[in-house]
Amino acid sequence: MTTSNHRFTDAERRGLYRAIHERRDVRSQFLPDRIPPDVLARLLEAAHHAPSVGFMQPWDFIVIESRDVRETVLAMFEQENRKAAERFEGERKEHYRSLKLQGILESPLNLCITCDRSRGGPHVLGRNSIVDTDLFSTCLAVQNLWLAARAEGIGVGWVSILDQEQLSAALNLPEHVYPLAYLCLGYVSEFLDQPELEAKGWRSRLPLSELVHGDKWGQSLAGSPLEKALGEQ
Repeated sequence: MTTSNHRFTDAERRGLYRAIHERRDVRSQFLPDRIPPDVLARLLEAAHHAPSVGFMQPWDFIVIESRDVRETVLAMFEQENRKAAERFEGERKEHYRSLKLQGILESPLNLCITCDRSRGGPHVLGRNSIVDTDLFSTCLAVQNLWLAARAEGIGVGWVSILDQEQLSAALNLPEHVYPLAYLCLGYVSEFLDQPELEAKGWRSRLPLSELVHGDKWGQSLAGSPLEKALGEQ
């Protein structure tokens, strides 16, 4: 077995995997402490170092501290959340209504990560076949920021229950800029052992062994070394 000279040290790898496994979508545990500017700058720098197709770097970052702006966004959330609840029935609806799904005012900082769909011009390398690679690339910036935030002890919550057109208007976004992720950021009292939706019985994590296929969809890994390795995780 060969090993790469580019491999991280054991301690560095443990830190990376810890951030991945302990990252949480935070809604309820925010503290009022402000995020120092140098820490926030590190998080934004981490996001800005995400990979992007054609190196288009389609992201921008709107740092939102204004109470007025956040109250406007909260009103949008509440409107959309009422609509979302109506998609469920009976106990499932009541369960949904009991969930806390945002920390817009509780967190000391909101951040909107946008995607400029015109960046790089009309012909971006690698984007001819899949035009949504700009959106995918921006999602990678979100993930970079999220993992860096966990390493800094900062919680992040993604508020996805928003009307994007209303949000664009509230943030004065140009027509070609899409508000991809509205995030709540702040130090927290704790990081839960499980994702909150799992802890509260909404959904459970799917077994990875059931999600890995060999060569083609639905083809089993039975008897392969990877099947054994997955079973040991």
